[in-house]
Amino acid sequence: MKKLRIGFIGCGGIANQKHFPSLAKLSDKVEMVAFCDIEEERAVQAAKQFGIEGSLVTTDYMEVVNDPSIDVIHVLTPNVSHSFITVAALEAGKHVMCEKPMAINSEEAKKMLEAAQRTGKKLTIGYQNRFRSDSLALYDACQKKELGDVYFAKAHAVRRRGVPTWGVFPDKSKQGGGPLIDIGTHALDLALWTMDNYKPTLVVGSSFQMLKDKPAGNMFGPWDPETYEVEDSAFGFIKMENGATIYLEAAWALNVLNAKEAQVTLCGTDGGAEMMGKAFLDEGYVVYNHAKQGQLVETKPSEAGAIAFFSGESQRAADVEARQWIDAILNDTEPMVKPEQAYVVTQILEAIYKSAETGKPVEL
Repeated sequence: MKKLRIGFIGCGGIANQKHFPSLAKLSDKVEMVAFCDIEEERAVQAAKQFGIEGSLVTTDYMEVVNDPSIDVIHVLTPNVSHSFITVAALEAGKHVMCEKPMAINSEEAKKMLEAAQRTGKKLTIGYQNRFRSDSLALYDACQKKELGDVYFAKAHAVRRRGVPTWGVFPDKSKQGGGPLIDIGTHALDLALWTMDNYKPTLVVGSSFQMLKDKPAGNMFGPWDPETYEVEDSAFGFIKMENGATIYLEAAWALNVLNAKEAQVTLCGTDGGAEMMGKAFLDEGYVVYNHAKQGQLVETKPSEAGAIAFFSGESQRAADVEARQWIDAILNDTEPMVKPEQAYVVTQILEAIYKSAETGKPVEL
């Protein structure tokens, strides 16, 4: 079987922590053959550690786009460049995995969606939290209507003090925003996906930059208030066409004890479900609540599978995401994360920012 040849545009943190290690485990199916970064040394190091012999190393992303031997491109750059790089790669006949969020705004995201439709090439967005075991279990329960009709959801993306202090995260011109577009996008994606509801009609939002001058206690060390340009928290109220409602909370810094990230709470006519635990360490689980035999009860996964001195082997969500993406290309099937879905996420995020800026609801 011919191996897929993959090129990477962006060799920073997300590439090294997520994409490179996951794809390295699929060496029977892929070869990592091209590495591009505006800092050449990062590309050189990535090629040495993960690339095949003779890998392309460049600071010009069009060299990767125009290489006829490359089948797949992963776009792992700041948000502002997602759209034009992705469109160029699709037009050059490549399948594209683009990191979340899809784009800096809905206009740019639409260009990506249209390019994928026009070229017939596969496009997916890096919402790896769908591939956690707790997320897949909750999605399955919703598909089987075990909660009945889900009419209310909370999408949680809240850190007490977790402002990223590296890269371009505080730079509004390159990222488009702060925690809402960075981690709020994951929580919103989970809510829309588990509810299987992608028809928003009305959005109201608020955003705050209240703690930029108070970096004490940040888990990643103090940030520089002089270069901090984005919100530290944002909140959205989303009404769907069928009347269902989603409340989204996103914060890098918020004075709250109950921090939850990339998790959702769902309320349906026959029961509810809440994601609990340390989701980002792949240690999340779902607690279901319902009525049984005249009483209110809660159920959660059993710990009976635990065996002394043997922890078993767990899979990273990123590994599952990578495998299904590569298999979708090889088997010509749809990837789990569809660009049409990611486009709706971007529309809603943009509407929250717009509502926060104008003080008015935004109709979609």
